[in-house]
Amino acid sequence: MTHPAAFYPIGTPGVPWGEAEKAEWLSRQVRHRSYADDVLALIERFRERFEVEEYGRLDYAGEVYPLYAIRSPDWRDDLPVMLVTGGVHGYETSGVHGALQFVARHAGDYEGRANLLVAPCVSPWAYERIHRWNAHAIDPNRSFREDSPAEESAALLRLVAPLRGRFAMHIDLHETTDSDESEFRPALAARDGKPYEPGGIPDGFYLVDDSDNPQPAFQQAVIAAVEQVTHIAPADANGRIIGSPVVAHGVIRYPLQALGLCAGITGARFTTTTEVYPDSPRATPQQCNDAQVAAVRAAIDHALAHPAG
Repeated sequence: MTHPAAFYPIGTPGVPWGEAEKAEWLSRQVRHRSYADDVLALIERFRERFEVEEYGRLDYAGEVYPLYAIRSPDWRDDLPVMLVTGGVHGYETSGVHGALQFVARHAGDYEGRANLLVAPCVSPWAYERIHRWNAHAIDPNRSFREDSPAEESAALLRLVAPLRGRFAMHIDLHETTDSDESEFRPALAARDGKPYEPGGIPDGFYLVDDSDNPQPAFQQAVIAAVEQVTHIAPADANGRIIGSPVVAHGVIRYPLQALGLCAGITGARFTTTTEVYPDSPRATPQQCNDAQVAAVRAAIDHALAHPAG
């Protein structure tokens, strides 16, 4: 799917946003769903089976959002640590619900085999507004770095910091949607005072590997598992997905740490970012959730089968 270039309705073309433009953008954001009902209520049910930790708290003009992570109840220092993150971009629904579904149905399968740490909704303000940015018009998934301007990112960095060096695997659950082209990329161009260059949206699931630590066998193990659930995105006519060369079936690569991406925060051997396409006529919301769960399980299983040595 492609969209024609269009002027975003906030700001002046070629001029980066100031505080006035950001305030105008914020005034247009509408709450569409409830973090408390959709996410926190489920997390409360997990307290009987898992450890639930509040690792941060967001306060946007009096709207307070506690940030929770779910840990294995049988945490052992001799076991590898597996991190699952979702909802870094709040609008990417299956990232949140896929992480929660994994905990509900499969986390117990790894008792005594791995330490699981799951942060299912990193950006709850954006989850409620079905948006990519936080309330300050900052993309958390370009902000995982020291002195992060996004508290969502800073809080997660604080959570994982004591465990760096112990992570075997980190999988970060995302979506690529039609709204990336119709809203979020035009908004980004307007915010930064740059021209909007239309692109395409791949139809299907794909992964983003780390160009500084490529793990092709790991990526293909995840792709093979997801392919049993939903279709894998093909390369475009130029052999690319979202502008990046396809290096293997359904896989592209980014420099995760250099870009401040969530999947680069742990130093784990095995890292990946999932991307499902919920707007495909060939996929349902439940299939998207199931694809995320299949990806998580395959990622953990591969990491367990290939320990560091």
